[in-house]
Amino acid sequence: MKTTFSLVSSALLALAISLPATALDKREHHEAVYEMGCDTCHDQGVGKFPSDEACYQCHDADKTAEMTKREGKYAKQNPHDSMHYGKDVPCQECHSEHSHKQALCQDCHTFKYPRFTK
Repeated sequence: MKTTFSLVSSALLALAISLPATALDKREHHEAVYEMGCDTCHDQGVGKFPSDEACYQCHDADKTAEMTKREGKYAKQNPHDSMHYGKDVPCQECHSEHSHKQALCQDCHTFKYPRFTK
């Protein structure tokens, strides 16, 4: 079963890589990065997930955690500073530039993150 999943995942990734950039799902706030080239984020090679260090070139982990901080009964529901993982969850667990994902927390919880887009 794992082999089939790996083959399908590899095939989908290869298809996504072969598409022109305009055909890929993109975020508006990353528009300037697209002009700089795929390897700006894909520091481990095009076709491989970006490392967290690539994300941290532009996104500060502490500022992001502060920005997504919640108050009151929701205070422990900070996706960037979780009560389970702290700030140690790899960015790609929840975020993807070219496909839709859900927040890792939503695998077990029904938290609503209204600003979560991918």
